[in-house]
Amino acid sequence: MDDNILKALGEPKRFLLLKLMAERGYCVRALARKSNLSESAVSQHLKVLREAGLVYGVKKGYYTHYGLNKEVLTQVISALEVLRDTKRQPCDGPYYGCSESEYLKCKAYVPPELRGKE
Repeated sequence: MDDNILKALGEPKRFLLLKLMAERGYCVRALARKSNLSESAVSQHLKVLREAGLVYGVKKGYYTHYGLNKEVLTQVISALEVLRDTKRQPCDGPYYGCSESEYLKCKAYVPPELRGKE
C-alpha cells in the first residue's frame, strides 16, 4: 500500500472529509461548512487526498466538486483484509534474533481472539 494513502487516512479531519464525500460530491466551500474547517484547510487536506488517489475532482463551471475514489478505497480495504486474515506464525527459533526463553514464550503464545477455541 502506498505511504501517501496511509498518511491521508491517518488524519481524523481527512477521514471526516472522506466520510462526507462518500455521501455525495462537494465543493471546497460546502466541505468547509459541513466539517467546520476553513476553506484553505479543506484545500490542503484535499491536496493530500488527491495525491493519495483517494478522491477525484470534477470541474463544474467555476467550482470543482470532489468525490470518493471507491476503486482505490476497495484496494485499501482488500489490503487491510489480507493483513487481518494473515495467520500468526511463531518465530523459527532462538537463532533468529531472540533468546531461547523469548522463543519459548513466543511459541506458547495464543492470541486473545483464539483463546478457548483450541
